[in-house]
Amino acid sequence: MRIKIASVAVLALLISGCGGSGAASSNKESPSKMNLQEAADRADAILDETFAAIKPPVQWTHTYSMPGDCYVDRDRSVMTIISTERRGSFLGVLERYWKGKGYKLVATSQNGLAANFETQDGFQLEVLIAPNGQAHLSVTTPCVEKSDVAQPTSKPNGPDYSKQELPAPNVKSSFWSSNEPLSS
Repeated sequence: MRIKIASVAVLALLISGCGGSGAASSNKESPSKMNLQEAADRADAILDETFAAIKPPVQWTHTYSMPGDCYVDRDRSVMTIISTERRGSFLGVLERYWKGKGYKLVATSQNGLAANFETQDGFQLEVLIAPNGQAHLSVTTPCVEKSDVAQPTSKPNGPDYSKQELPAPNVKSSFWSSNEPLSS
């Protein structure tokens, strides 16, 4: 399972690059004035807002928080099974929400199961849906001032697997796990 998570992280980094710097948003603190903890807090807020926008809600857990020399990765995995028939809808919800926030689509995978967005202030957002129907979302901060970084404080929507090996998605949803195609 650790190999799967490492593969997801490598794919996300390949799609996104590593937290490039963008123009600062007028209503957010400039990343150049942030430290790692402030950037991690912003990444957590982006993920909290994103999961709040997913309707019907899905169960998720923290997977890891990895501080680098000047950036932080915050990752969450969805424990709700996303069926093959609903993966496009799931990605569509995220895409509409992120575009509505003014985030720019940077890249998508050829198979359509991974996408990378960038915020106005340089935070990289990635989503990847694994073959088993498990969605992984992560935010990589731009390069900021070094500081200590605490673990995320958001409570997972479901069991917390952050300190153990991540199981395959194991929550069925009458909507997201359905094998029935959505009608147009």
